[in-house]
Amino acid sequence: MENIDPQHTESGAAPKPIEKDYENHKEDPGPAKPAVTEKDENGAGQALKWVIPIAIIVGLIIWFVMRK
Repeated sequence: MENIDPQHTESGAAPKPIEKDYENHKEDPGPAKPAVTEKDENGAGQALKWVIPIAIIVGLIIWFVMRK
């Protein structure tokens, strides 16, 4: 099937610069400075780094117990 109405298209143009004067560009603003420079220190990756190995170990223990 053909996608007649694409939701996302790449234009190949350079990304917009960080917005400094929002009032003059209300119709088509660029990204805000925090959206570009903010570090992701408390993201989901920190939690998944511990949750996935523990879940695998618990799953293996349950599998070894249930297979007999």
